[in-house]
Amino acid sequence: MKTVFLGGTCNGSLWREQLLALLDPTMVSAFNPVVPNWTPECQAEEIRQRETSDICLYVITPKMTGVYSIAEVVDDSNKRPSKTVFCFVENDGTASFEKHQVKALNAVGKMVVANGAKSFATLVDVAAFLNT
Repeated sequence: MKTVFLGGTCNGSLWREQLLALLDPTMVSAFNPVVPNWTPECQAEEIRQRETSDICLYVITPKMTGVYSIAEVVDDSNKRPSKTVFCFVENDGTASFEKHQVKALNAVGKMVVANGAKSFATLVDVAAFLNT
């Protein structure tokens, strides 16, 4: 059983639910850090899960409002490339990235890969990787 930390965009994005529906529950156990009430205990558990999971996945969508997840994926791709996976999706509900944002996220993906980690273009591609 592979364990996966589901990092990345929050803010009402449904990418986690979409990905979970694509994962084989006999092959993958995923930790979703999104909770209704964020507490210091939740933050400590998120940090623990990020450190102990087999895979740290960071999915970025246009609903992202902060930039910390970008810093996390680049940091992890340097420190733990064998367990780091990046993906960005251009559309999330009615939200879409602009062309210059897509260009920048493609550059982040190239940086992550150059560091030895993985980058995928779609959640379907991520699920296929995780399910094997």
